[in-house]
Amino acid sequence: MPGAPKADNPADYVAQLDGWRLATVEALRAAVKAAAPLEERIKWTHLVYFSNGPVLLIRAEAERVLFGFWRGKRLREIEPRLKSGGKFELATMVLREGDAVDPAIAAELVRAAVALNRELGDPSKPSG
Repeated sequence: MPGAPKADNPADYVAQLDGWRLATVEALRAAVKAAAPLEERIKWTHLVYFSNGPVLLIRAEAERVLFGFWRGKRLREIEPRLKSGGKFELATMVLREGDAVDPAIAAELVRAAVALNRELGDPSKPSG
């Protein structure tokens, strides 16, 4: 993706950002980490958070930051800006310069997504 950091670990990923993308990613990371104990790592070239499989992603691109959830279609009542794409349950919010996510809403999304993985299993598995 043009403008996306290339990194081996989350700290290096964030260190490559600046301006509004840095502020947005830092705010999202803080909300995510405060909401639930998740494993944070680089996967598929962006930040991915795991609890019984992938839960959510944060991806910085040149003109936007994506905040997505593997079972995001089920979370649209919490945050209507989540837009689904494709046949899977993934839904993503597109954030551009000037956009923000209320930390309380982000935390609610994270807790609900973790609970769905706990209840339904790993969404990356065929039975998930």
